[in-house]
Amino acid sequence: MPALREVNGMKLYLMRHGLAANLGAGGVTRDSARPLTPKGERRVEEIAQALQRLELDFDVILTSPLLRARQTAEIVADTLGLRQHLHVSAHLAVPPDSPKLVQQINGLRPRPGSVLLVGHEPHLSEFAGWLIAGEPGPAITFKKGGLARLDARILEAGRCASLVWLLPPRLLRRLG
Repeated sequence: MPALREVNGMKLYLMRHGLAANLGAGGVTRDSARPLTPKGERRVEEIAQALQRLELDFDVILTSPLLRARQTAEIVADTLGLRQHLHVSAHLAVPPDSPKLVQQINGLRPRPGSVLLVGHEPHLSEFAGWLIAGEPGPAITFKKGGLARLDARILEAGRCASLVWLLPPRLLRRLG
């Protein structure tokens, strides 16, 4: 199956981490240490297979340093053979720093044509709203494992992108 619609500029993909253990489960005492559940791992693997089937390719994968996001990004990177493109970004942590995240992406060399960001709610919705409408807001809602694509001719702070598509995790798993 071919990749969906091509664009000059940057393709920015936003993905929420998979299903994670609750705080306190299995002795987890810090939010940053919450791992994916076995069900969450299986679902992310199915989603990663769908990304492969859609022939999505990422020049860079940036992930939050929180364990559940890192595990999600690692599964995707390993499935797509892109482990060398995976990097942790403190700007995707909780709390996030959207302006610095944009600066980080724009500072990447060579300039990437496609970037996958793996993070958390409500930050991903706010970040998407900021890039689409110019102000943070819940422009879209990401379910765990959901994926959106934004296109931007030039990535900058504020309104610069358009939403191309939003795929819920259930549909992605079916594609996988």
